[in-house]
Amino acid sequence: MAELSIDQVRREYLQGGLNRNQLKDCPIAQFEHWLKQAVDAGLKDPTAMTVATVDAEGQPSQRIVLLKGVSEEGFVFYTNYGSRKAEEISQNPRVSLHFPWHALERQVKIAGRAEKVSQQESLKYFLSRPEESQLAAWASEQSRPVSSRHLLMQQFASMKEKFTAGKIPLPNFWGGYRIVPERIEFWQGGANRLHDRFEYRKAEKGSWGIRRLAP
Repeated sequence: MAELSIDQVRREYLQGGLNRNQLKDCPIAQFEHWLKQAVDAGLKDPTAMTVATVDAEGQPSQRIVLLKGVSEEGFVFYTNYGSRKAEEISQNPRVSLHFPWHALERQVKIAGRAEKVSQQESLKYFLSRPEESQLAAWASEQSRPVSSRHLLMQQFASMKEKFTAGKIPLPNFWGGYRIVPERIEFWQGGANRLHDRFEYRKAEKGSWGIRRLAP
């Protein structure tokens, strides 16, 4: 088997450029436009995003979750409030999100602050999930050590038996975060590594400024 030369793995990005006059004045509207194009293009997991947090010692960590809401207020995802990401958010609410839409040669990067959504908002989303996903939220002590998958499945079965009748309640340790954006960057691949990058930055009065960044 020939040795893989990873330093030679590359391709050109030729699907199209991005100009200032193509951008909407509001970054949320621009994001929703790109997200719709990603969905319409049939991309797998178009709402998948990397969530990057930093612990008390300054060590970053990342994981992929699914975006579950977007509005001018921010970007929403849900998790166990005892998870590693939640613990790190409690220590440092500054969070970075990243959407890697490789098939469209696009990326979106978001920097902002995390805040918990209301219990009513969490409940509304929780009740919209499939029953098995609701039970999984109860069964899994997210980010905690577990001795085996067998034990995890036992916990799942136990929760299924416990809530055999009636609606499954919202766990008091589970809910949503909203990332309130301060900077949003839109990246479109370009030929010869001359990519197009535009950054929206929020001003003090809530308006958004837009500037081109060098690739």
